[in-house]
Amino acid sequence: MARRHVVAVDIGGTETKAALVSGTPDAVAAEKHARRATPGELEPLLAVIAELVDELGQASEHEIDAVGIVAPGIVDEANGVGVYTTNLPWSQFPFSTVLTERLGIPVAFGHDVRAAGLAECRMGAAKGLRNAVILPIGTGIAGALLLDGKIFSGDGYAGEIGHVNVGHGVPCACGQIGCVETVASSAAIARRYTARTGTPVNGAAEVASRVRDGDQDAVAVWHEAVDALARGILVLATLLGPEAVVLGGGLALAGDLLVEPLRDRLDGLIAFQRRPELLLAALGDEAGFLGAALLAIDMLEAK
Repeated sequence: MARRHVVAVDIGGTETKAALVSGTPDAVAAEKHARRATPGELEPLLAVIAELVDELGQASEHEIDAVGIVAPGIVDEANGVGVYTTNLPWSQFPFSTVLTERLGIPVAFGHDVRAAGLAECRMGAAKGLRNAVILPIGTGIAGALLLDGKIFSGDGYAGEIGHVNVGHGVPCACGQIGCVETVASSAAIARRYTARTGTPVNGAAEVASRVRDGDQDAVAVWHEAVDALARGILVLATLLGPEAVVLGGGLALAGDLLVEPLRDRLDGLIAFQRRPELLLAALGDEAGFLGAALLAIDMLEAK
């Protein structure tokens, strides 16, 4: 199978990461990296993407075959359209069409979490599984659903487990109450610790460190997060029956501090459901753009 050379771009809320990536549909590897702050308006964002593609393309010894771009929000992969996102400047925008024309090479556009899930399925912690949920926990929480060996998108709407009501009653920015991510995301853990103590912290990692040191406020916030996550995973187990849930994103860096209490809480909630194995993601923060590269290569192979 021919080795492809692509530029992969992962649009984030604050930073856009890109990489020169080569490989096949089975496995890819990043060779060079670049990053920029994510602009708050669409046209400057498109310019940043073009700049990154040009920079990495010039750094390559090979001609670039395609570009893969992933983003958060509601994404229509089939048509390459960014349907909706809360924090970034587009709605119903045809990324693939516009950027293919602007860059002069084929562009695949997909969802950041589903792309990261695709990478974990092909070359990471979910490799060999037929039914699993890849669950990055960062600023928000969404899952990539591997069902019968394929990533399921639900026309772009599937996997929003962060917005399942698990009963805690806290309002969410989405307009609902009780959402998993309002207490269990990395951002929420840091925010809730600061609100509880008046002490600002540098993210969930610092709260995790305080949990290890026995800080009772940190322990309480961590316990609430674990409970919400376990209840969200119970919903996944009830509806989808996954073999495993692969935990990724910044919060998964806590390792056993997250997995062990989460496993215990889930054991306390499980009744008749298949008990999913809890695994840690293997690809770290490269998963998004490795998945973007796989989307681009899959697009080329399908032609």
